Amino acid sequence: MTSAGILSALFLNDTIAIVMTPLIMELARARGNNPIPFLVGLALAVNIGSVTAITGNPQNMIIGVASGIGYFEFIKAQAPIASGGMIIAWLVVWLVFRRELGGRHHSTKTISKPKTYPPLLWKSGIAAGLLLIALLLGAPVPVAALLAASILLVTRRTKPERVFKELDWNLLVFFIGLFIVTGAIEQTKWAEWLSVWIQSAAGMGITVFSLASALLSNLISNVPAVLLFRPHITTLENPEQAWLVLAMATTLAGNLTYWDLWLTL
Repeated sequence: MTSAGILSALFLNDTIAIVMTPLIMELARARGNNPIPFLVGLALAVNIGSVTAITGNPQNMIIGVASGIGYFEFIKAQAPIASGGMIIAWLVVWLVFRRELGGRHHSTKTISKPKTYPPLLWKSGIAAGLLLIALLLGAPVPVAALLAASILLVTRRTKPERVFKELDWNLLVFFIGLFIVTGAIEQTKWAEWLSVWIQSAAGMGITVFSLASALLSNLISNVPAVLLFRPHITTLENPEQAWLVLAMATTLAGNLTYWDLWLTL
């Protein structure tokens, strides 16, 4: 869970969930473990860990660009929240699955030796390192990410057809539908009501504003919720605090329903 949380903060939570799920499944089965506790731990960890940084999840990226909050400043504000959440999540997973996690397991199944490609590993590592350096030096998030991606794309040797086969079209259609709902709300009187609601929630304190953000995130998912909040945050008395609270609440809200956990489970 610690590894998944740290990697999610740096390289996007959805990516880490997709990469680590088959690895966890293979390791658990090879050791004779029930994979469910580890998958639940992974789902919670990638979500909570992504709170830490602007690069942790899509809604944080939107907030980082819209708010102008620096990468390091974002981490300083959100790291304590993510650390506390990880501890609580670990305790919950251990208490719920203590029988599965506490016993000894034996299996004769061997784990297949992974295929490695050192040039791609070095290239990816260098691109990721340059990305993190650029972000810590204050470079704009979109520009830093585009430059790192360009390094990988320009020097790639993988056929485009192989990349397209890995696309999750069901996921893309799912998000397209959510953005259509968001656009429809913005074009109706619901937008005016939402503005008043946000102003009222913010005026009642951080707790109420957090609960309001979490509620909307579970109704329409966190990214569309942030897009709906975005035009109204700048009108608040303390917009920077509101942005940080919105990033925390909309991300952690994903642990309450199946919307953000379905990638892993």
